[in-house]
Amino acid sequence: MRHFRSVGETEASELFHRLPQPLSIDSPPELLAAALGATLYCPGDRPTIAADVRKQAARGCISMVLCLEDSIADSSVEFAETNVAAAVRALAEGPVDDLPLLFIRVRTPEQMLRMAELCGDGLDVLSGFVIPKFANEEGYADAFFDALHRIQAEFGLGGAAGGRRLRIMPILESPSMVHAETRSGALSAIVDVIHANRDDVLAVRIGATDLSSAFGLRRSRDLTVYDVKVVAAVIADIVNVLGRPCDDFVISGPVWEHYDTSERILRPQLRLTPFVEANEHELRQRLMLAGLDGLIREISLDQANGLLGKTVIHPTHVPVVHALSVVSHEEYLDAVAIAGNVGGGASASPYRNKMNEMKPHQAWAEKTLRRADAFGVAAEATTFVDLLETSMR
Repeated sequence: MRHFRSVGETEASELFHRLPQPLSIDSPPELLAAALGATLYCPGDRPTIAADVRKQAARGCISMVLCLEDSIADSSVEFAETNVAAAVRALAEGPVDDLPLLFIRVRTPEQMLRMAELCGDGLDVLSGFVIPKFANEEGYADAFFDALHRIQAEFGLGGAAGGRRLRIMPILESPSMVHAETRSGALSAIVDVIHANRDDVLAVRIGATDLSSAFGLRRSRDLTVYDVKVVAAVIADIVNVLGRPCDDFVISGPVWEHYDTSERILRPQLRLTPFVEANEHELRQRLMLAGLDGLIREISLDQANGLLGKTVIHPTHVPVVHALSVVSHEEYLDAVAIAGNVGGGASASPYRNKMNEMKPHQAWAEKTLRRADAFGVAAEATTFVDLLETSMR
């Protein structure tokens, strides 16, 4: 696997100053967490899961979640379990080098154990499990980690057995974390259990749909999640307790759930200028018609607030997330100039347009260089419009 692997060698040399690094299921977890990008959800009752996974992988998807929770009806759970397990086993029987990182979103620890048994040798193509409504109340979180450790031991995956490790991605969306009077305690308990099982956690996800539902809210495609103030406050608190550089957690951006072409109420948010300069009026129009200008705005705000990657529910969202995750040439030169320079001091940036402070910007530089490993570095003349145009062909 590699981000932008479909771009030809000649074009890649023009678009990129530095290409993304190759990825595999056995890559270092810190690189995998940074490289998740647009994590595409697939309902577990979909009849063509195996074919869909391979198709989306060929289109550039690096991470997918096969969902047994809210995306399927309660009456479909039993069918979805056997359906997902059959798809995983089928994928394991074919070529595996180009498969995306695959996760199963489960409802309970018992279902997690059951899916491991059903998948059998197919576990070899899984990267782990996604845990919804994650909270450390009455042993809820511990039960999932206990189930994971049991699977690791029984199937010889990681831990004391050595070798590849299955990991968990918890989704922070529980009601106790939303409500102001219980949020601080709930987040503190989550931090404790995640730290206690740090090697088992790949990345932390935010469930904005459930957070919004606690107040009976749903944002339109003209608004970002940061415009919904009660939800934005929760995200800020999550970043406050889990986004500290010393913890080195990747926190993913919340889902963008719009993809239709319904009539707009508010003016599009996508500036005209960069598309005019790149002679890409048609691309701008396509993005607006697909409702993706709001997604672009939200991704920018995700990154400004310390989030990396995003949960998505439609394939058209994947290239947008990935194009906007590429490190710009200017960012990269700044990060290289700062990283490792812990003696302090300040100097003009390589682009001579800002001040780089060596100590305060150290953590930013390290995160930026890791993102450069995952998504690559744009060439000096490459803009996000160029990357979007390439990604959306």
